[in-house]
Formats: sequence, structure tokens, C-alpha cells
Amino acid sequence: MDSITMLGLAAGALTTASFLPQVIKTWRTRSTKDISLGMFVAFCAGICLWAVYGFLIHSLPVIITNVITFILASIILALKIRHG
Repeated sequence: MDSITMLGLAAGALTTASFLPQVIKTWRTRSTKDISLGMFVAFCAGICLWAVYGFLIHSLPVIITNVITFILASIILALKIRHG
């Protein structure tokens, strides 16, 4: 793996990992009152498009990090929809 790919994976890992504390807190408390539904719908759609883009350009860092981020953000979105 070249250094540019490693840089992309490191950047993606950090930004993806930043969602873990919110997922854990939301999961534990079931409180989503301060989370914007519109923002998370738009964010999930955007992340999904980034993942598709990653597949189209064959970019492993873009694919991996956006698929994982989409899963984490979707958990928060699902909890927001369920617990309002």
C-alpha cells in the first residue's frame, strides 16, 4: 500500500471513529432530542453517495471509511427515528 492510500485510511479512520462516542451515548441513553433529523438524513445520503463514488473510482480508503461511517450514522438515525 502506498503512502497516499495510508494517509487516506488514517484520515478516514479518525473521522469515522469520531462517530463512535455519539453512537455509544445515543445507544445507552436512547436520547436523541438534540440531534437534528434533517441533518442526519442528509448526512447519511451524502455518505452513501461518497461510498458509491469510492466504488466508481476504486478507492479503498473512500469505500471503507464511508461504508463504516454510513453504518454508524445510520444507527444514530434509526435511534432518532425510533426515539424521536
